[in-house]
Amino acid sequence: TESVTLPDGRVWRNIVTDEKRKVAETLAEYRGTFRYNLLDANLRRFNAQVPSIVQWDDHEVTNNWYPGEILNDPRYTETSVDVLVGRARQAFSEYYPVAARPPRGRFYRVVRYGPLLDVFVLDMRTYRNANSPNRQEQDPQGILGAEQLAWLKRELAASRARWKVLASDMPLGLVIPDGATDFEAVANGDPGAPLGRELQIAELLRFIKHRRITGTVWLTADVHRTAAHHYAPERAAFTDFDPFWEFISGPLNAGAFPATPLDGTFGPQQVFDKAPARANTSPAEGYQFFGEVDIDGGGALTVRLREVGGAVLFSRTLHA
Repeated sequence: TESVTLPDGRVWRNIVTDEKRKVAETLAEYRGTFRYNLLDANLRRFNAQVPSIVQWDDHEVTNNWYPGEILNDPRYTETSVDVLVGRARQAFSEYYPVAARPPRGRFYRVVRYGPLLDVFVLDMRTYRNANSPNRQEQDPQGILGAEQLAWLKRELAASRARWKVLASDMPLGLVIPDGATDFEAVANGDPGAPLGRELQIAELLRFIKHRRITGTVWLTADVHRTAAHHYAPERAAFTDFDPFWEFISGPLNAGAFPATPLDGTFGPQQVFDKAPARANTSPAEGYQFFGEVDIDGGGALTVRLREVGGAVLFSRTLHA
């Protein structure tokens, strides 16, 4: 769409290239999609000045995709998500500074910053099961896949960094629907004992506690707003874990979306939240966010959630 009239009467105008006039399906169209972002001088300047850890998720291919999915969308002539993923992965690897690692060209990895910080970059998209009502009593595949979960346990146990940041595609406790009956993330809207994809997260949290792994912090985005959540067993249906924080921030330049409910399985408390009341609020109306994390010389970690202009909305200092 070349222009959109906003609720206040202003007109949002898009620059539209040939590749952006339709959904991406071919390798050339995916390349054009990633190249499109580089038309923006601000982004080019950002890329020149700021190192990036780039994460693979759904909008690199199509919204809310999962492996094996067959799209029911008339905009697509290629409806096999697996075919689209292969093309998108190639274009993604060409345009972003990430090496596809074996096995199967994986994107999950650890980025180490010396004795104070390890960043565990997760892939909650490639190995997940199908989006569903998410209330099955057994779910060995989950949202990470068995192989990635085993890798994450090994790497967390081996890490000697004071802080272990889990860069997660999606929040753990927010209820994120996919259609009328299915769920897109971990939570399923049932505040009771873990079911579906929650089982895998419960296994991971239990492992972290029992192996006495300290200093874990979850950073995520996906939901187009900013928030700080504290998870604690005394508020939870599943109690075999140590308390931890999850910080959400984004988008930098996209539509913003309202808050969604929290699922009580892991005892999240919404300590801070800022979101619009209306879905897909234009960047011209605000609600653009980013996060900042500092680790000082004494090892304290401070998270600041900021608006795009730089104002600090929320700050929390943690000690490990």
